[in-house]
Amino acid sequence: MNNETTTSKTPVTVLTGFLGAGKTTLLNRILTEQHGLKIAVIENEFGEIGVDNELVIGADEEIFEMNNGCICCTVRGDLIRILGSLMKRKDKLDYILIETTGMANPAPVTQTFFVDDELREQYEIDGIITVVDAKHLLLHINDSDECKKQIAFADVILLNKTDLVTAEELAAVEKKIRAINHLVAIHKTENCNIAIPTILNIHAFDLDKKADLHPDFLKEELPFEAAAIYELNEEEYTLAVHEHHHHDHAPTHDHHHEHTHAHEPPTHTHDHAHDHTHEVESMDILLFRIPDLTEENIAKAKKGAIVRFADTPDKQKPNAWLHSTGTLDKLLLKGHENQFRLKVKNVGKYILFSQFSPDEVHLHLTQKGNTLQPVWQQTYEHSHTHEEDVTSVGIELKGNLDEYKFQTWLNRLLQEKGQDIFRMKGIVSIAGEDHRFVFQGVHMLFDGKEDRLWKNGETRKNQIVFIGKNLDREMLVEGVKSCLN
Repeated sequence: MNNETTTSKTPVTVLTGFLGAGKTTLLNRILTEQHGLKIAVIENEFGEIGVDNELVIGADEEIFEMNNGCICCTVRGDLIRILGSLMKRKDKLDYILIETTGMANPAPVTQTFFVDDELREQYEIDGIITVVDAKHLLLHINDSDECKKQIAFADVILLNKTDLVTAEELAAVEKKIRAINHLVAIHKTENCNIAIPTILNIHAFDLDKKADLHPDFLKEELPFEAAAIYELNEEEYTLAVHEHHHHDHAPTHDHHHEHTHAHEPPTHTHDHAHDHTHEVESMDILLFRIPDLTEENIAKAKKGAIVRFADTPDKQKPNAWLHSTGTLDKLLLKGHENQFRLKVKNVGKYILFSQFSPDEVHLHLTQKGNTLQPVWQQTYEHSHTHEEDVTSVGIELKGNLDEYKFQTWLNRLLQEKGQDIFRMKGIVSIAGEDHRFVFQGVHMLFDGKEDRLWKNGETRKNQIVFIGKNLDREMLVEGVKSCLN
């Protein structure tokens, strides 16, 4: 492999692909090749508990896990934080690999390297590699916007699991791919077996071409929809949270906004469609002091908010005191109107970021019955659509599983619910065995193998994640419990 790049920037490959396509298999191949590169791996997974890092073969590579969730809405802050810390290291890395969740649109990951000045100076996108499951693609492609975007934005596609389909089925899958991205390079593989120089240091990413083909490619995705700046003094304030009655809301993200903004309180004009069927149960807000009302300070505050929105928020019930120093608060809402308390330590300008737009949930900051008007406010577009009907169930149990009971239960589960279980993965402890057992499944296909030895003093436990539709949490938890020895 040619380890030199055309610039001094560290190359970055974004590795994507729908659930179970083979991303982890490809990642392991890359990490075990004798290529001489010092690689850092950044992972994001869709699930309540993290097992992907345990499924990756770690030699001298470093693996960083990002929070569970949509990579545009919350995890992007983690990505900025991790990449920022890597920039400060004295031992320079040769390469960055970002493995996205199987539910992610790769565009927001790529955007991060162009909308952030520091990252743009230090890193360059080498290519977007999408792994496609030849066996199961046609089951998901028509119903999944993310699946289509993973193909549309790819520079290289690994058409994987070709050994599991007929020549006619393979041709149909390739035709579907070409209909979405007719220029992409396609490599047909089994178990992601491919020469690594074919996919790394290939300089395949071209921003101008991406923008020409997909004009919305660099449309920024943010974890908040509104921001406002207020002049605050040291007296007590009340933050009233009012949900508009003319919408039925749910704490989901199926938003399509057109927005206006100005450096003075504007009239909000939105053309948006919501798929909200319940009232908002909570919303995240962030408040911190800003030195002065300048574009540079607002830009810095926006970047800081992106990072902070990746934090685990402090839950606040109505009438609780809110933070004013940059700690993320989750307002727990009951009914259409709620009140929270606020007091700042220093007089000055404070910027408030809120998860929802004013057309959904309106915030009124009052003092002694008088409503404060912001000196500046802005709304942000949030056009990303999540696959809301795809959920995950994470199970973690101590103890050992009876091998026969577990295999029997899994076989029955896959026979009955295999079409709804897009992805299944885990690390389990089998009674009487000294090694961990790791397994992965995609629909009705299942693969398991012996892993490393359980370490002395290590708690033997079972960590399993199911991802799919119509998942019955109670049934899955009870099923695993029934297999305990």
